[in-house]
Amino acid sequence: SDTCWRCHGPDEATREAGLRLDTREGALEGGDSGPAIVPGQPDDSLLVERILGHGGDRMPPEDVGPAWSEASVEKLKRWIALGAPYEPHWAFRPLRKPTPPTVPGDSWSQRPIDRFVTEPLRARGLAPSPRASRETLLRRLSLDLRGLPPDSEELGRFLADPRPDAEARLVDRLLSSPHFGERWGRHWLDQARYADSHGYTVDGERTMWPYRDWVMQAINDDMPFDQFTIEQLAGDMLPDASVTERVATGFHRNTLINQEGGSDPEQFRVEAVVDRVNTTGSVWLGLTVGCAQCHNHKYDPLTQREFYQLYAFFNSGTDVNNGGATVAVPTIQQSEQLLIAEQRLAAATQLLEQFDRDHPELVDPLSSEITTAARGATETWSQIEQPSAETNSSAMLVRQEDGSWLATGNVAPSDAYRIQLRTDSPTTITSIRLETLTDPSLPQQGPGRAGNGNFVLCELNLRDGQGTSRRISGAIAEHSQDKYPVTDAIDGDIKTGWAINVGGNSQVGPLNSNRTAWFALETPLDLSEGETAELELVFGDQPAGYPVGKFRVSVTSLDARELGFDSSARRALVSDVEAFKQQREQLSRAIPRSMVMADLPNPRESFVLLRGDFLRRGDPVVPATPAWLPALPNESDERHATRLDLARWLVADEQPLTPRVTVNRMWMRLFGRGLVETENDFGAQGSTPTHPRLLEFLAADFIERDWSRKNLVRSVVLSATYQQDSYLRDDLAELDPNNLTLARQSRVRVEGEVVRDLALASSGVLSRQLGGPSVHPPQPAGVFAFTQRAGSWPESQGAARYRRGMYTFFYRSAPYPLLTTFDAPKFETTCTRRVRSNTPLQSLTLSNDPVFLELAGAWGARLARGGSPDRSSIESMFREGFSRSPNEGEVALLLDFAAAERERFESDSAALDQWLGSVAAHRWNVADSERLDVAVWSSLARIVFNLDEFITRE
Repeated sequence: SDTCWRCHGPDEATREAGLRLDTREGALEGGDSGPAIVPGQPDDSLLVERILGHGGDRMPPEDVGPAWSEASVEKLKRWIALGAPYEPHWAFRPLRKPTPPTVPGDSWSQRPIDRFVTEPLRARGLAPSPRASRETLLRRLSLDLRGLPPDSEELGRFLADPRPDAEARLVDRLLSSPHFGERWGRHWLDQARYADSHGYTVDGERTMWPYRDWVMQAINDDMPFDQFTIEQLAGDMLPDASVTERVATGFHRNTLINQEGGSDPEQFRVEAVVDRVNTTGSVWLGLTVGCAQCHNHKYDPLTQREFYQLYAFFNSGTDVNNGGATVAVPTIQQSEQLLIAEQRLAAATQLLEQFDRDHPELVDPLSSEITTAARGATETWSQIEQPSAETNSSAMLVRQEDGSWLATGNVAPSDAYRIQLRTDSPTTITSIRLETLTDPSLPQQGPGRAGNGNFVLCELNLRDGQGTSRRISGAIAEHSQDKYPVTDAIDGDIKTGWAINVGGNSQVGPLNSNRTAWFALETPLDLSEGETAELELVFGDQPAGYPVGKFRVSVTSLDARELGFDSSARRALVSDVEAFKQQREQLSRAIPRSMVMADLPNPRESFVLLRGDFLRRGDPVVPATPAWLPALPNESDERHATRLDLARWLVADEQPLTPRVTVNRMWMRLFGRGLVETENDFGAQGSTPTHPRLLEFLAADFIERDWSRKNLVRSVVLSATYQQDSYLRDDLAELDPNNLTLARQSRVRVEGEVVRDLALASSGVLSRQLGGPSVHPPQPAGVFAFTQRAGSWPESQGAARYRRGMYTFFYRSAPYPLLTTFDAPKFETTCTRRVRSNTPLQSLTLSNDPVFLELAGAWGARLARGGSPDRSSIESMFREGFSRSPNEGEVALLLDFAAAERERFESDSAALDQWLGSVAAHRWNVADSERLDVAVWSSLARIVFNLDEFITRE
């Protein structure tokens, strides 16, 4: 595939001379020059002649690749001599569980895994490495399974445990730790391209941490990997999907969102769908499916059409380059608070309903015979003397014989009427009646002056003789327009009001008819003889002018309750209900909403996109899986297949790739490299397994043991293979420098998050809180200065300042510097394996980053409480930092350094003050008598942080 398939492989568009070599049929049929292979006859095969360069151009051409080696040519000839048998690529073959080999005289193997390793070691004349020391093994297990170092107490207990199953007990404790979910959840989040922001230049924040917490919890619960797969790819499609199952689908909502002005939503929707296809192919199938987005795959049998058939599974999402579907994910505290609010609202509502049953005349006052009679009775209402009325416009109010007022003149866009109310004898006013009346002079006979005869009364105000406003506490109308209730005329908002149109919800009767409203005062208004009050009708700012055209005002002293207005008791109950509703709404708004997957009711039509261009549609396609892999279950053949079908197909018993790819990556996490080096490419261009039967055994066993992640990890870490020393022996340095034979354990630097966690744990300030919103630990100033957001970093305080690195808020456009320094990706696409670099900046970060200086100060302040550095305390520090005791040379070196530092600080108080400021000594309540010891210990902590062993998993 390396040298031939580029021009003679699966991609028909780039195939030359009509020759295809990736299939037996193609090779036997040949191309323009005839058959390329004659089975059993290598000397007569044109392929051999062209590779040797006989009779024409050498293949491959010099500009394509180097000439074949003699060994490779001989291997090709032997293969042709055997009949040129073609077999499916190893990764695409059905999975078969091999029997562990029996190795005579093998006393080293502890598990079936070891027997698969011992046999090839013996064949090469190599021996496995000795077992690592118990100190090294404890730290290795703790870092691999929790991502945290063991503390001194754990070290002491383990070293003192003489039981033969001490390691197994230790492993079980680590697997049951909630930090196991954090450690292995971080591995998975890399693949899920998890981040806390949308990406691109704007890079707005998003709420995805509930998905991160779901991953950790699922791993801690040892959710079977097949179910783990189904819930993430299609949890929303499961019957009666729960909130947690929907949150799980956040896996594919981790795609980027472009918030740039002028961007095409469809373009970036398509890019998100393409990313979902590529990520699914990489994470579960271990294939570079993205190579088929624009053309057939150059090396694997994946066609462009098959790529877009996979694309069709994800093409019906409701998100269109936006937040899309979300689901409320309350914290435990929020759930409790919301439950209390719901209970209080239910109790208040029950009291109000009971009150209304006891007082029906207050519930539907217009239907009450008593209140209707009271409102209409002539003796109830008095047309108090109204000597004058004026407007804010050029319109005039003319008094009519029936006591009403008629508006004439121009209609203003906004207006207000003020009517004087005067009495010749002492009078009490409890309510006001406003009758709006029709008149032939009004548009459509009114009663309003709008073109259709409507009006909008925005506010009704009443002022006493001293000009003091009197509160109107209730309003009832015989008819209100939908969304324009009469209560809007007393709500204090000029933008709302009472209107009388008859459209909308169940509103009947003619628009152009008399309408009446009644308004109750909160407290009666007592007018003395000759005193004048003022009634104001405000019509707000309406574009076409919506004032009343004709109206009549009258007043009463009758008790408002007799008119059907709410009693004070009912108002109090209503107020309680409204208050609890508002409290519930406030709590609901504060609940985080996590981005989740959801599909349209009707699937989008999908097409092959020519050259991958979203504007150039080719043939239509429907969801389907590659023809050269096991087929989808039959039940999906008669309908439009869904993401749920795809998810189940990925973990079906017949699927050969998912278990192989998954266990290979888990092996990689425990050995630094996979049994297949190219863990993201199990195709023709990928590496072959170093231990193929071991890979098959682990994959099949993984399925047999219910896809249990913890069972697989347990079986690996308890193997003699895993527990070997990582020292590079001289013979291995010559014969196997890359440890392909697994004759030793690997020595690897931990990830950026764990680098920080090690310093937090050693210094004693690590917060072990699990889950929750991401935090903002200290970082160098100005990190956001080069981003479009250019926002501030709200530095966390208290325990949040010292949470594990995986909880650090991750902006894609401005990632946390410590993480990127130690090779964390930007998570714009899936990351199945992080690169590991070794740069001066990493050492400078550990030495000078304010975070590590602050943690050195924390560690120094804690150690200083035990006194000045001596042999015993240096040994304690080593056990905390390295999980081992120092040797004599290390103790002497650190004691000499401590003495030199003490002398320097004693002779230079300015240097002492500056150093204590650098290590944030003010945070650790350092007494004056401790200053010198804190400074010395902090210098020692800084040295420890910078040792290679501190950030290395041995």
